Amino acid sequence: MILHPQILALFVSSLLICLMLLYSSWYGIRILGSWDIASGSELQLALERRTYLISTIVSCFLVFQLASLFLFVSTTDSICNLFVGAMCAVGTLTVNHFGYPALLLKLLTFLLAGLWLLLNHLDNQGYDYPLIKAKYTLLLFMSPFILAETVIQAIYFSGLKPDIITSCCGSLFSSASRSIASEVVNAPPLSMLALFFVSAAVTTLCGIRFSCTENGGVLFAAVSALHFVISLVAVVSVISLYIYQMPSHHCPFCILQKEYYYIGYPMYLSILTAAITGVGAGWTARYRSIESLQGAMPGIRTTLIRTALLSIAVLVAITSCYLLFTSFTLR
Repeated sequence: MILHPQILALFVSSLLICLMLLYSSWYGIRILGSWDIASGSELQLALERRTYLISTIVSCFLVFQLASLFLFVSTTDSICNLFVGAMCAVGTLTVNHFGYPALLLKLLTFLLAGLWLLLNHLDNQGYDYPLIKAKYTLLLFMSPFILAETVIQAIYFSGLKPDIITSCCGSLFSSASRSIASEVVNAPPLSMLALFFVSAAVTTLCGIRFSCTENGGVLFAAVSALHFVISLVAVVSVISLYIYQMPSHHCPFCILQKEYYYIGYPMYLSILTAAITGVGAGWTARYRSIESLQGAMPGIRTTLIRTALLSIAVLVAITSCYLLFTSFTLR
């Protein structure tokens, strides 16, 4: 195992998050089985006193969970020089079989944690805890994934050894390799670029319609989720080519490095933020008929929609700058 400050920080934060989730999940089970806001029983009063404290602590820990995705990627990128053949996070992640599963689980838990934080914020706006069962159901659904992520991450980091020879991003993200990555790379670049801009435009129009008419929340959530997938594929298959100005360099991690002005961080942050707020805006619209939320719902919905559309605009602007102001062209 390689001792590194960022690796230790990930270990400690993941362990604390898991312990807090186990504790809060126990109360979540009790709440789902015994919660009755109309009851004045001793158990109900105890649950009401506990839930606010637990929700606050879980919110704080889930913010760390969001940050851990970027810390994980930054860590794997920063230690790539320890392995022969590695040039970026790709090489570090392929040192053993647990690197990419850990990354994918972190991506999934990032999205789930973001949605839980939105749901918890909305629940706090109501005087009668209107969404308490919904948010604890989501917490119980999310907890096994975070626990699995913590275990796999620990196995991955404990298996890192400097004498291991690994692969560079050129071999993994190439049209010749036989993997899911190669399928993404082989997506027609110009068609993928057109699909990306069409997806951004459609999602924006759906968001504007939802904001103006208060209808189409499910549609906006669906197109936001689809735009998330399309954006990730577009970054790998075509947008990265303009950033590197090379026709065969498709790596999604090298854009996080200093040589490319860390442009990958605002790009990925925009993609993730648009997904969480877009899906969240459409998903939480189902609760607009709850009486205690009717005062807060319009403002929250507007904020989520605007954040989603702004995030999409940032990604489109960054992409357009590289398309317009670099000499690289696709043929």
